[in-house]
Amino acid sequence: MKAVISYIIKFLIGGEKAGALSRFVGYTSDPNKFSHYRVVIIPSPFFRNEVYGTAESMPKLPLEEIEGVPLLFGSPKVEWQGDIWVVHADIIASAYFLLTRYEEIRKRNIRDIHGRFPGKESLPFKAGFINRPIVDEYGRLLRRWLRQARVQSATDPIPYIEKIWLTHDVDAPFYCRTLRNLIRETVKGTGLKQAWKMFHGPLQKDPFYTFPWFLEQRNKLKAAIGEGRCESLFFIKSGGLSVYDKPHYNLYSNDLQELLLFCKTEKARIGLHTSYDAGKNPALISTEKELLERQTGKSVIYNRHHYLASREPEDMAWLEKAGITDDFTMGYPDVAGFRLGTSRPVHWIDPENRRISPLVLHPLTIMECSLNEPVYMNLDYEDALDYSIRLTKQVARSNGELVLLWHNDSISTQIKPNISVDWQRKLFAAIIEELIKS
Repeated sequence: MKAVISYIIKFLIGGEKAGALSRFVGYTSDPNKFSHYRVVIIPSPFFRNEVYGTAESMPKLPLEEIEGVPLLFGSPKVEWQGDIWVVHADIIASAYFLLTRYEEIRKRNIRDIHGRFPGKESLPFKAGFINRPIVDEYGRLLRRWLRQARVQSATDPIPYIEKIWLTHDVDAPFYCRTLRNLIRETVKGTGLKQAWKMFHGPLQKDPFYTFPWFLEQRNKLKAAIGEGRCESLFFIKSGGLSVYDKPHYNLYSNDLQELLLFCKTEKARIGLHTSYDAGKNPALISTEKELLERQTGKSVIYNRHHYLASREPEDMAWLEKAGITDDFTMGYPDVAGFRLGTSRPVHWIDPENRRISPLVLHPLTIMECSLNEPVYMNLDYEDALDYSIRLTKQVARSNGELVLLWHNDSISTQIKPNISVDWQRKLFAAIIEELIKS
């Protein structure tokens, strides 16, 4: 457990000096050890063996605050003991609770129809801070306390977004490129003439082939903020037989090969879009990863679960076992915000055995359908744009990563008039423009 606490202290401090500065921070209630540190955080009972994993370990609403920041454990009391700044607010346990999804192992009976823990059932949502990365706010508090205790090198960095990931889940790469699609459109859709035209026409004319537009937006952003601060990442499915994995597309088809070549030419990264089936049975992840690697000819290190259905916190171990190094699943489908309490990439900590994994989690900031779907946030365009901009500003203030998720089929305007589709395309472009201006 010492390694986990040490990691969290360094994570909160952040930056290149975190290792050196962490020696000034103690996490102890033993007064005899206070003199070893400049700032001492008094542990709450959370990590005690008789408390951890029990109902007593859960935060009680309403939460207290410390300097305006919600506090999950401990009390807002702070005091000088000699020249040591002693903090009774247990920001270590509070950060751990959020970073590990600890709440989800205590509430395994609360899941939606897809087996996911709903954002609107979460403590961040119920306590009103889902739109604030309060773990990052704890870090600002800790740096300020260190400066207050004469550690002047614990400075705050200039606020800016460290990295922007423009990610796209390729659930349905094409609209009408198979015989099944042709029959569907002939019988129930646009009619034989139009369906035949899409089926036999160039791939670039397919209504769902919106990938070039996304990369145009990326290139505009790169030109404004710098090549290394922005990446496009497409998550491709390679398995799954569930109805929720439909459409089941063929990695060996000429169209899919053309898409993969386009991504390679345009320097867009490829990740695994773990199937719905593999979300239920994580042992399938390795097989799906290997299949995608054979087809792309490259090692696959990025992952996002289909339907954002990473069901149980400990299931992350299967990604690690499969050789995945970076996961982009960690957002709630039903509400955009900061699921892990941070906007910064963080190593996965297994809450069952309290182990730090080499797997890095990149928190998902915004998924387009979270904003406007009636069963989710049900925002109109102006409110969605305002909410999105406020989230991006929180990321900048925390020197975090902004991870956006827009599906290629969600912005297609060629099939039939659709307010939602126009809305999503316009919103993505507006967010890019805001990022360019900032």
